[in-house]
Amino acid sequence: MKKVCLAIATLLVLASCSNKDQAKDLTLTGTIKGLKTGTVYIQKYQDTSLVVLDSIKIDGNSSFESQLDLAEPEMLYIVLDRGVTSTIDNSLLVFAEPGKIDVQTDLKHFYANAKVTGSKNHELYENYRKMNSKFNDQLHDLLQLDMDNFKAGKSTNTAEITEKRNLVLKRKYLAAINFAVNHKEYEIAPFIALSEISDANVKYLDTISKSLTPKVSSSKYGKMLGDYIEMRKEDQAAVTK
Repeated sequence: MKKVCLAIATLLVLASCSNKDQAKDLTLTGTIKGLKTGTVYIQKYQDTSLVVLDSIKIDGNSSFESQLDLAEPEMLYIVLDRGVTSTIDNSLLVFAEPGKIDVQTDLKHFYANAKVTGSKNHELYENYRKMNSKFNDQLHDLLQLDMDNFKAGKSTNTAEITEKRNLVLKRKYLAAINFAVNHKEYEIAPFIALSEISDANVKYLDTISKSLTPKVSSSKYGKMLGDYIEMRKEDQAAVTK
C-alpha cells in the first residue's frame, strides 16, 4: 500500500512539474500574408546582445504561433528571414506583455503594415511613434533645406535653420518626457526614456524615474533607468571634482 501511495505521489509531482514546464506567460500568434517559405525569429536583448527565443519555419502556411516565457512586459523583435529575397523591411518591434498577442502583416510591407493587438504597452508605443514621427519629419525637412542651401552656395539662413532645428529638438524631447510621465504606470515610460532621450538632462530622466509607479519602477526597464541615472550622476560628479 505504501508503495502504491508513493507511486501516486510521485506521479502527481511529475504531473505538476510537467504542467508548470508547459505553462508559458505569452502566446504570440501571427499571420504574414503572401509568405510561402521563410523563417520567423523571435528575439530580445539580453545584456547587450540579441538572443533568439524561438524560430518558426514557414512552409506553405503563412501563420505562426509561439509559446514564450515572459514574466513582465518587454520589447521583443520579430525578424523575418525571407530566404532568397533581400530587404531591409524585415524587423518588427513588439512591446509584448504576458497573455495573448496577435500580429497581422504582409510580406510586401512587413513592418509598415503590421497590426499588433493584445498589448497596452505596444498600443502606447505606437501612439508615441506617431507623435515622434512628426518631429522627425520636421528635422528631416530642416536638414534637407540646409543641404540645399549649401549646394546653392547660400549660407545666410544657416543660423536661422540651426535655431529652428534646436527648437524642434527641444519640443521633441519635452514631448517624450511628458509622454513618459503621463504613462508612468506602464513599462513603456522607462523604455522611452532609455531608448529615445537617454542623452537628455539627467534631471528630466530623474523626473520620469521618480514618477513611475512602484510596479514599473521595479520592472526591467524601470531598474535599468534607475541604474543609468545613477551612472550619469556619478559621471557628472567626477567631472566637477
